[in-house]
Amino acid sequence: MELANQVALVTGAGQGIGRASALALSAAGAHVLVADINGENAEATARTITETQRRSLAVQADVGDLQHIDRMVRQAVEEFGQIDILVNNAGVTRRADIMELTEADWDRIHRVNAKGVFFCLQRVAREMIPRRSGRIINIASIAGKGYAGTSNAAYAASKGAVIALTKTASQQLGKHNINVNSICPGITRTALSDANLRVRAERPASRWRRWTAAAPRASRCSAPTTPRTSPRWRCSSPRPARATSPANPSTSTAASFPTSPASCQPAGRTPGALPLSPSMH
Repeated sequence: MELANQVALVTGAGQGIGRASALALSAAGAHVLVADINGENAEATARTITETQRRSLAVQADVGDLQHIDRMVRQAVEEFGQIDILVNNAGVTRRADIMELTEADWDRIHRVNAKGVFFCLQRVAREMIPRRSGRIINIASIAGKGYAGTSNAAYAASKGAVIALTKTASQQLGKHNINVNSICPGITRTALSDANLRVRAERPASRWRRWTAAAPRASRCSAPTTPRTSPRWRCSSPRPARATSPANPSTSTAASFPTSPASCQPAGRTPGALPLSPSMH
């Protein structure tokens, strides 16, 4: 197992991409601290991991709160002795037009998606720097690169911030032998995306109404003007059993994401940086 005895911390690991990432990392041999604002969901993911004979610890944590971040990292170090991998995945959004967004929306989204990602990265880096070893994977989005179907402008701005942060962090942490990369997933069937689609479907003349009325396992999301064979509109479901490269946790979300013309690229040129799989954008 290529990640045997390594320790991963995954935020937002109670469901969706975070849960799939946690399961993929454990399948590759890592022990996993499962963090989520929903403690019951975190416990469920941790139980699934321990059933595979890997160690796991569930932590209820709000990544928008620096005290929660510090407690989460301290628990990881106390339980496992180190942190080798951080998957910075926790995020929030809601479906809204640009003219519908409020100050509360902006603050809520950026509190988790931008502030949370930065301070989780910073706090975990404090543990990695003395060991001169670590890998940090920030989950951004094609929304941060201008995807027209984004849930809202504030969400897109927060994911653009994650992409920029990744580049700067990679440049500044590379001297400590810490790799920092970002992944820009496409449309992925998760509880969060389904909630956004339901809001779209409720609007008059929604192009999404027929899609959301289809079978739960619908495999594609197509705009009326886009050929249904276009990979840009293919939906993905997180599938942890299909990790493309267990040695590279930046590909361990293991979903069949489409390649976007606005995909994330490996950020910076850190020593020994591992490339992102083209299928993971």
